[in-house]
Amino acid sequence: MCSVSEPSRRWVIYALGGGMGHLHRAVALARCIVGRAESQSLEEIERRKRNKVCLLTNSSYANSLPIDGELGVEQEVIALPPDLNKDETVARVAETLRKFVSDVLVVDTFPRGLGGELPDLLDSMPCRKILVHRDLNPRYVDQVNLSQFLDLYDKLLLPGEPAPFESHSRAVRTSPWLIRDDRELLEPAEARKVLGVTSEPVPVVAVVGCGKEAELESMRTVATRLSKDFKSMAAVRFISPRTGDWLTTEPDEDLFAIRLWPFLPTLRAVSVVVGGGGYNTVHETRCTETPLVGFAQPRLYDRQQQRLRADQIVSSYDEVRELVAGTISSIDTGASRIPTYRNGVYQAVDVIESLL
Repeated sequence: MCSVSEPSRRWVIYALGGGMGHLHRAVALARCIVGRAESQSLEEIERRKRNKVCLLTNSSYANSLPIDGELGVEQEVIALPPDLNKDETVARVAETLRKFVSDVLVVDTFPRGLGGELPDLLDSMPCRKILVHRDLNPRYVDQVNLSQFLDLYDKLLLPGEPAPFESHSRAVRTSPWLIRDDRELLEPAEARKVLGVTSEPVPVVAVVGCGKEAELESMRTVATRLSKDFKSMAAVRFISPRTGDWLTTEPDEDLFAIRLWPFLPTLRAVSVVVGGGGYNTVHETRCTETPLVGFAQPRLYDRQQQRLRADQIVSSYDEVRELVAGTISSIDTGASRIPTYRNGVYQAVDVIESLL
């Protein structure tokens, strides 16, 4: 462990890939890097809060999220326009990595970079290089011969799930990386207030709208139908990190929609989540023991059908309604879950710091 007197470190986190998954996971890691996560000693907080982070993303959600509130205004987030073409993205990445001289570069998921730009750049960077290595589509792994790029990295960190090269000599598997520790979750009564639920002890059904625009709209439709079908049996909430003209502050006849991020702190008040099979949705519900009904959304690199359990996967509204009905009918709304889990960001940062 480094001493308090050691100088601050400069970290760059490469979190390109669109959507929310890469960005959300990067923010969870960065909270620990800069001493914002709670389960750290005072010595670690004092030392780490002097670190500087530059987070590079092309998520379409980046500019609408309160990332400053998570990391502090002194940290830097560079949000590339998500509609840049490959050449433009490569040029902006190269510009950023040359500008920000770092002690550590953390690359999320893609060892060669989203556009194949990283190998040439990494050769000229004297910093420690870390790959966040999660599950990937085997076709992509074989197509680009991904194994040839692993030697560019000092460590491969597996954030709580299997990955193609999990047996690599420099691979370390941690618990899932979460944006809140178990001790940071809201008490159920407080979480219900955040979700706009005033009636007790009605079950809460949270429909999460994220991902692509068409998926967000589809999940909004699911939430509206559930709200009608379970009107007297549950409080249905449509949760999304994105702004929109469908957001409400008071329940209306068909839909109660809330802009909320991060969602994890409120999960102790939620009886069942309806969402996709992305990394964060699956691991957050699993760690908090919250039932999940999931659509395995098609992705080029991610395999949501592998991450979801078979009994969680749905493909139609009728299947959603059936699973939601079965779940809320078996829930004791008077009982309170007290989740306990280990947040893998701490082990991840410890492993990286041991290399410095």
